[in-house]
Amino acid sequence: MESFVSFVLALLLAPLFPGVINKTKAIVAGKQGPPLLMKYYTLAKLCRKGSVYSTSSSFVFKLGPTVSFAAALMPLLFLPLAGTAPVFSFHGDVIVLFYIMGIGRFFTIAAALDTASPFEGMGAAREAFFSTLAEATIFAVLILFYRMSGSLSFADYFHGAKAVSLAGPTGALLLFVIVAMFMVLLTENSRVPVDDPQTHLELTMIHEVMILDHSGPDLALIELGAFFKLLFYSVFITHLLQPLVPAGPLVNGLLFYGILALVYVAVGVTESTMARFKMNLVPKYILTSFTLVFFAAILTMGFMQ
Repeated sequence: MESFVSFVLALLLAPLFPGVINKTKAIVAGKQGPPLLMKYYTLAKLCRKGSVYSTSSSFVFKLGPTVSFAAALMPLLFLPLAGTAPVFSFHGDVIVLFYIMGIGRFFTIAAALDTASPFEGMGAAREAFFSTLAEATIFAVLILFYRMSGSLSFADYFHGAKAVSLAGPTGALLLFVIVAMFMVLLTENSRVPVDDPQTHLELTMIHEVMILDHSGPDLALIELGAFFKLLFYSVFITHLLQPLVPAGPLVNGLLFYGILALVYVAVGVTESTMARFKMNLVPKYILTSFTLVFFAAILTMGFMQ
């Protein structure tokens, strides 16, 4: 029951944390910024509108938002939250879930291509290329965690006696993993310096240009799925940062969400202090994250021997 309550709470808070990013960016710029609950207002407004479909699109265009939303929601069911066990778990779930997230991306790209728009096709090509590079880092992290814990389950990585944390014998090396996963978070969620969710210039868009033709409830599903996806990667990093405290669920929950909020603040500070990269520099940036994980894996092998 605790796991289910924690899961529902995380879903309800998912649109709040992007508001933390926008508020942080506004504070750094010396502005007041939008209210923290702005994303809830946006979702409510989109749900009250109707969806418009082009005559050149097919059922693939309508299917894209639903599949991408479901693919972003499912990994949270298998992720420990606030010190509680995940709702579901099985050996090998980490591999299955990342491929499910890949299916969500595939349908998002397919929906963009279904519009027959050259701009959306350009954004889809960039999305596919950059995400392919990021997958190398993700699976390198999974291989490293498998060597450290002997498991392929999020439940064992982040909950229980075998949990991977900075407090372990190889904890210092996880700093490389944390930096690498933060870089992947920015890449996979189309944040600065890889992409700019606030831009309106089609030639420089990646993710945003893929959803230009979506509207109403369909766009609300895409936005909510993006919030869940950002939450997933932020929780991943939070578990690596969170110390294992033998306390009650209330203390662990407050500590968990406090560190999680700091991760979102770090995203806001990064977007405020860094400029967007030119397209030819993005692959080098993503591959740097793989280099960090590879370096950590080599050093971990030395420690384990």
